[in-house]
Amino acid sequence: MADLHTMLAWTFSQEVPVPEGIGDLFIDGEEAQIAYKTVRDVAVVTNKRFIIADKQGITGKKVEVYSIPFKSIDMYSTENAGRLDLNAEIELWTRTGRMKINLGRGVDIRKLDKIIASAIL
Repeated sequence: MADLHTMLAWTFSQEVPVPEGIGDLFIDGEEAQIAYKTVRDVAVVTNKRFIIADKQGITGKKVEVYSIPFKSIDMYSTENAGRLDLNAEIELWTRTGRMKINLGRGVDIRKLDKIIASAIL
């Protein structure tokens, strides 16, 4: 389990199709908005939360799943330098601490920003 006293960080490298079977984790009224490839797995953004899978160990058979509800986000920031920036980032301030999401070139930061804003504002 992650130590929440340190900042959690993930990298979303590109937009991908929403994986089949992820709906098994959803509650009533929850819908997938978008999915991203991470280093070893996938992150899904729904209308209610981030769901980030983190494969563990050499084989990756053990998976830790993080669920970050939008209602727990107090504030967030986005950072990019425009078209020349190779990557961008989003930082989330939650009740449990800060989290950072690094965004690769294949991620539209404004699209993700709009999804987050629609959910928490």
